[in-house]
Amino acid sequence: MERWQTIIEPFRIHSVEPIRMTTRDERLRAIDAAGLNLFNLHADDVLVDLLTDSGTGAMSRDQWAAVQHGDESYAGSPSWYIFLAAVQELFPFRHVIPTHQGRAAEKILFSVIGGPGKVIPNNTHFDTTRANVEATGAEAVDLVIEEGRHPEVEHPFKGNMDLARLEDFLAARGADVPAVFVTITNNSGGGQPVSLENLRGVRALCDRFGVPLFLDACRFAENAWFIKLREPGQAARSVPEIVREIASLADGMTMSAKKDGLANIGGWLAMRDDALAERCRNLLILTEGFPTYGGLAGRDLEAIAQGLREVVDEDYLRYRIRSTAYLGDALAADGIPVVRPIGGHAVYLDARALLPQIPPLQYPGQALAVALYVEGGIRGCEIGTVMFGRHPDGSETPAAMDLVRLAIPRRTYTQSHVDYVIEVVRFVAKRAADLHGLRIVDEPAALRHFTARFAPVG
Repeated sequence: MERWQTIIEPFRIHSVEPIRMTTRDERLRAIDAAGLNLFNLHADDVLVDLLTDSGTGAMSRDQWAAVQHGDESYAGSPSWYIFLAAVQELFPFRHVIPTHQGRAAEKILFSVIGGPGKVIPNNTHFDTTRANVEATGAEAVDLVIEEGRHPEVEHPFKGNMDLARLEDFLAARGADVPAVFVTITNNSGGGQPVSLENLRGVRALCDRFGVPLFLDACRFAENAWFIKLREPGQAARSVPEIVREIASLADGMTMSAKKDGLANIGGWLAMRDDALAERCRNLLILTEGFPTYGGLAGRDLEAIAQGLREVVDEDYLRYRIRSTAYLGDALAADGIPVVRPIGGHAVYLDARALLPQIPPLQYPGQALAVALYVEGGIRGCEIGTVMFGRHPDGSETPAAMDLVRLAIPRRTYTQSHVDYVIEVVRFVAKRAADLHGLRIVDEPAALRHFTARFAPVG
């Protein structure tokens, strides 16, 4: 146990960004104009923005210096080779294909390997992953362990794939599976990590059935830190060493550098297979850009390269995971239902448990997220029936869980901001019985949670 309990950020603040303070009446008007959808808000109407940790973090002094070093040559830029070396230092895949963000990598890969009749198993697909699978006519199947479906259950690796179910699935439909995916950490399931033991088990099944294994590796460093903390025999290993073993178990990966790349934009697709890489690279040229920039400026490539060096620093990861737990532990101590154990990048409120009077098809997660904004200006994100309840055939069923994710941007907020969030959540939780359900009055054909508009039930 560490001697000191106070969480101190392993950095000093060099510049500041103002927050516009708002009143409750102003927020009521803003959320009404947004159709009760927090994605539709103006960001300057938000006090503490926990909508996502994707691209919202603060870049370091050395990353800003790397931006100035960026070379904008169309082909063969020196910045490309700096980026490539940084990626392959941790993920030594033969082919690295840069993209403007993670969903572009997903779009390219699933456009090549997906299609009608295909099926992609995953521990749990996140929103854009599922949407890009289904956009090709393929099916997305979630096979997380049973513990990962219950917010209150304690388990050190709730993101693990259910190996028995995966074995049965591959035995029944292996010919239709172009790749098995594992998401680290498991965002839809509460930011929960996957163990090395489980990844080795998935690898063995993929080898047995002749199916490639890909990683959705957006939060690879946080997952590696949990492995170091929680998995027997891993405590003495360095984080980069653990990351390289994770990479060695996979045939490829998709990556959003907006998470554990510590950058504001960017991503990549990587793989070992030469023929698959050629098909993906051809599509990259058509949709993203030349293979040595892939929709990114040279300055972005260099910022990502520096971010990959910083994200595996143990002082940073210790601060990152402990500061997230600080929020979650405080709420749990007050009896507020949260996903346990606390995940790496976010705290997930269990809206279904907190608002039992609101049925899942009246979107308790959305109702809770709206209340947090109205009362305290906090913008969270519904992870539940709004995001995952509608199916490609147009039908709707309750999601496995109805959660509100409070995602912590990296190196952005101080402890006093988090203390304020705790205070607001406590206030709303005490009045949870007064909240009512919502209905959707307008929605797009896919990824409806981004732009749908809501109204109160009744």
